[in-house]
Amino acid sequence: MKQFIGAIDQGTTSTRFIVFDRTGEIVALAQREHRQILPRPGWVEHDPGEIWHNTRVVIGEALSKAGLTASDLGAVGITNQRETTLLWDRASGQPVYNALVWQDTRVDPLVASLVREGGQDRFRAATGLPLASYFSALKLRWLMDNIPDVQRRAEAGALAFGTIDSWLMWHLTGQHVTDVTNASRTMLMNLETLDWDDTLLSAFGIPRAVLPQIVASSSVYGEGRRQLNGVPIAGILGDQQAALVGQTCFQPGEAKNTYGTGCFLLMNTGTEPVHSKAGLITTVGYRFGDAQAVYALEGSIAITGALVQWLRDNLRIIAFSDDVEALAASVPDNGDVYFVPAFSGLYAPYWQADARGVIAGLTRFASAGHIARAALEATAYQVHDVVRAMEQDCGVPMRTLRVDGGMVRNELLMQFQADVLGVEVVRPRTAETTCLGAAYAAGLAVGIWSGVEELSRLWGVTRIWSPSMDRSKRDALIGSWRKAVERSLKWTET
Repeated sequence: MKQFIGAIDQGTTSTRFIVFDRTGEIVALAQREHRQILPRPGWVEHDPGEIWHNTRVVIGEALSKAGLTASDLGAVGITNQRETTLLWDRASGQPVYNALVWQDTRVDPLVASLVREGGQDRFRAATGLPLASYFSALKLRWLMDNIPDVQRRAEAGALAFGTIDSWLMWHLTGQHVTDVTNASRTMLMNLETLDWDDTLLSAFGIPRAVLPQIVASSSVYGEGRRQLNGVPIAGILGDQQAALVGQTCFQPGEAKNTYGTGCFLLMNTGTEPVHSKAGLITTVGYRFGDAQAVYALEGSIAITGALVQWLRDNLRIIAFSDDVEALAASVPDNGDVYFVPAFSGLYAPYWQADARGVIAGLTRFASAGHIARAALEATAYQVHDVVRAMEQDCGVPMRTLRVDGGMVRNELLMQFQADVLGVEVVRPRTAETTCLGAAYAAGLAVGIWSGVEELSRLWGVTRIWSPSMDRSKRDALIGSWRKAVERSLKWTET
């Protein structure tokens, strides 16, 4: 049996390829950033051609670093930024427009119109999702409304719609597919049937001819081409569901939080969907082969790591993203400064598209250090709000939080997260859990691992942060945070 598994991680800011061994340890990693195209306020686009080019490059670089060839890989999985939407020509493979990124808010007027007609939750029973610019259906609707001749070509079956997993699968295998986790984020799939829903397609005016086939998260879909020639492509998971799998949250009640461009907290709820009453999303967690789908509750936060990039690129108070911890630690507290990063509105549990970013509590005493600290603390406060909503829905307090993603290297942030939650924060042995989850899905499909029990035995801990803040201080900080959130609301309301 082959000893190595590959995973493509196509994220919001970069593309990576990681080679793992059978113990889940990293053998080699390569990464490339891609451009963030920002043509207007609220518009966020990616170049699909650049993403595909970078994918080919990082595969070659990682294999070269490991001294391996494609023939050494037992399988490859894909994990991807979710909701990001594109259309391409089936004959030429060329996109008709840039990909509309999950953060893009250009469809806010469409959202508002649909909400006026039937309320924000009009499709939640079928999809588990509130009406929001976040999801794919209205992004696809915008492409068909605004790019010449796209509606006609889509109806004729000449165009293919997909999230980024579908785009990569098209180029790697020639197949037009998406897995259940990505399909569950389009607002076009029915959570019960795990299929495209005719009522939803009609409501959004989407022709079925443009849609990919929905497949399981772990299955052999076909063999790769080019750098992955002959390798089984055998796993697809949206990035946050991949982290749920990589953190081996296979039992109902187990939860993880990924700190990346945004922040995403998922809790396994078992084989029946739980519909939130506290502003959370109901989503598919994973489906392995022919087994029943496993569902999750999710709290999605739009801006966390992206706020650090904003401090670097726009305010320029740090030269590199990793510098933020030292700058934040240069002051003993936030100086009563609070940063609500509602650059794309507020996601869970608020779902307020009219919110915008606010820095509150500024005085002449405030320094760059206070702003940096407030930016880090904003991530922890937003996670706190999601955890409290999750506890409300499930009726069970969270005991520990498994964490992963790039920001978990930030010791100051992780300690503050434990403090404001009042629970232990646990970092696993392998921090690259998103890629690891995709590798696990692919490896399960080809028999590299026997099942989820074997994967659970591979999970281990490298660091635990325990809460050390007293309750009165925590309550005071959270109270001030909530005042700042109130100031950010209804900013774009006319």
